[in-house]
Amino acid sequence: MFEAVSTIPADEIARRHAALRTNLQEVAPQAGGILVFSRLNIYYLTGTSGQGVLWLPLSGEPVLMVRKGLSRARLESGLAHIVPFKSYSELPGLCADAGSPMTQTLAAVMAGLTWQLGTMLAAKLKGYTIVPGDHAVALTKMIKSEFELEIMRRCGEKHHRCLHDILPGRIRPGMTEREISHLAWEVFFAEGHMGILRMQAHDEECFLGHVSAGDSGNYPSAFNGPLGLRGEHPASVFMGNAGTVWQPGQPLMLDIGFQIEGYHTDKTQAYFAGPQTAIPDEIRRAHDFCIEVQEWVSANAKPGVTPEELYARSLEMADKAGFAEGFMGLDDNQVPFIGHGIGLTIDEFPAIAKGFDRPLEKGMTIAIEPKQGIRGVAMVGVENTFEITGSGARCITGDTYEMVGVA
Repeated sequence: MFEAVSTIPADEIARRHAALRTNLQEVAPQAGGILVFSRLNIYYLTGTSGQGVLWLPLSGEPVLMVRKGLSRARLESGLAHIVPFKSYSELPGLCADAGSPMTQTLAAVMAGLTWQLGTMLAAKLKGYTIVPGDHAVALTKMIKSEFELEIMRRCGEKHHRCLHDILPGRIRPGMTEREISHLAWEVFFAEGHMGILRMQAHDEECFLGHVSAGDSGNYPSAFNGPLGLRGEHPASVFMGNAGTVWQPGQPLMLDIGFQIEGYHTDKTQAYFAGPQTAIPDEIRRAHDFCIEVQEWVSANAKPGVTPEELYARSLEMADKAGFAEGFMGLDDNQVPFIGHGIGLTIDEFPAIAKGFDRPLEKGMTIAIEPKQGIRGVAMVGVENTFEITGSGARCITGDTYEMVGVA
């Protein structure tokens, strides 16, 4: 007989269901329930990562239909109705048999399906009207419970300890970016990193993160972030390049995530190849400016304030300080945001960007990442993960943001 390695408390699952039902009525008021796809969203709402689909009606019991992993799903999830299925055509009958029939109009998390599977679903459910429900799930995951925040706080503590306290004693100038990447993995795994980072955006990937020495930080990037990198290879543009050496007098940027129990924190730590006293004024001023932006944004990221207000003010600060060119990336690397939501994926809702006018709420978690590109030199700056409280955003990935000197 087996026991589950870990379970999500029943009251936490019930809270998530209630929140999703409320948000669904705002996003898709015509829908009588929602079909949820993708292992991660199913995990969030059931406690198990089964391959299949979850039907959550506005009223009645949820039904988890599993293609593979039925025994594990029943072991890990407390849902009353967990049943096997092979074809989408079986969904209506299975839900009806469980006492939670599918409604004529239903929402679906469409990002959890490929075009092929979405077309197949529509064909198998010809008599039903299917409307988008993705945003209802995004809004639900946006607000973290104390259960989730406790995990993320522990994650953030480990993250800071690795990047700020341990790794500076393991790396040194003369190492390649790749060697530094491997040392970072060693330190992270030793501290409990569970070995996977997840992205929500379609077809976006992440493996450890970015390790960029010197002007690698401005190398052209296809990743939706400000920090450039050469990466391992054009087929794997992550971690660091085996042919790029961290030279004396250069900054080094490590923008890498940490994950425990499914939840992430995001952090960028800047290092300098030499004593702190030797950091050139141009680099120091740019880095200090990024700290200033982070401090202003976090102090003003309060319930009722909108992400687009924070973003607009950060652009004003960059322009006034003479850092408009290179703020949040140089040239094609420049991105139109200074932060993002974070949780079970690194890139959750909302972005701290123009057009995001839904006010912040207590319990949200966001990564704030002001960075500054210095042409021909490097990119510098910070990133930390914050929890929105009633009085502003509280950092959960450490309270020290300076560029660490490594001799």
